Amino acid sequence: MSKKAATKKTARKKAASSKSGDVAAVKKLGEAREQLIGELRKNIVGMDQVIDETLIAIFSRGHALLEGVPGLAKTLLVSSIAECLSLTFKRIQFTPDLMPSDITGSEVLQDDPETGRRHFQFSKGPIFANMVLADEINRTPPKTQAALLEAMQEKMVSAAGENFQLDPPFFVLATQNPLEQEGTYSLPEAQLDRFMFKINVGYPSLEEEVDIMRSVTGNVQSKLKAVLKKNDIIAMQDLVSRVGCAEHFFQYVATLVRATRPDEDSSPDFIKDYVSWGCGPRACLNLITGAKARAILRGRFNVSTEDIQALAQPVLRHRMGLNFAAQSEGIDTDEIISRLIKDTSAGKELYDGAA
Repeated sequence: MSKKAATKKTARKKAASSKSGDVAAVKKLGEAREQLIGELRKNIVGMDQVIDETLIAIFSRGHALLEGVPGLAKTLLVSSIAECLSLTFKRIQFTPDLMPSDITGSEVLQDDPETGRRHFQFSKGPIFANMVLADEINRTPPKTQAALLEAMQEKMVSAAGENFQLDPPFFVLATQNPLEQEGTYSLPEAQLDRFMFKINVGYPSLEEEVDIMRSVTGNVQSKLKAVLKKNDIIAMQDLVSRVGCAEHFFQYVATLVRATRPDEDSSPDFIKDYVSWGCGPRACLNLITGAKARAILRGRFNVSTEDIQALAQPVLRHRMGLNFAAQSEGIDTDEIISRLIKDTSAGKELYDGAA
């Protein structure tokens, strides 16, 4: 056997071994998902879709914006997920007087016991945690919002002339109340685009509400068990990028996202009638990455049409602007996206040979 042939054979063995390891990791993650949901149900009643979308965002290295009225256990959900994933957790209550340094940290004057001299030392803020809950993010001024969003994007904090890296995994879950708008500072579209998902948290069903009363007012206290460790989560996040995705799915996602833009010639008439602006390229990236994460959380190593369509609403709903005509007719973004999915074919044959 020639040296070149031997090298090729070794490379094939390594590739096969790597693929076998990835398949085993996917199976492990699928099993871990079931354990996670089982643990979370000790504290959380219902919210299955919210839990699923939050986990997908975590394993996609994304951030999520939760919208729902107060009292729906959003804080309990995030702290419970952090506990099950062995992650540090911090909650920041956003208020009109919150300053950027209240999030990132500030310099404090310290005495050096050896020299007796005083010096400034950076004291890290609550952003230095694996999982951060930014509660009512729209109640604080844009300057403070920008400090959080910069940390989300860069995965680091710049302070006191230095850069401080945030420990991975790092995940921000921000909440906002859709009802109270007085005294709030709405997130600009460019900043909303930084969130991978916008997750709607609805009211529980009658049966779920009865279960909530029974569990909260009872004397039962459940202790959650850690299902995964930090290193496991980072490894699973790396695994997402290696999940297979057929070429026609890239074409399908691009077609779907481009159809949200009213100035595109190929956009449907209802988009031109009801949408002021559509989604940017980041929506495509988040939809593909989220679909990959959803696939491995279900024990699969390849993306399906169902993965893409299931995540279209949380990925696209905060990246579209509706005009007055849509608002006056009571049409929301979810309705537009559902109609778009129905009207856009995902058939492989449509994209074969596409550029």
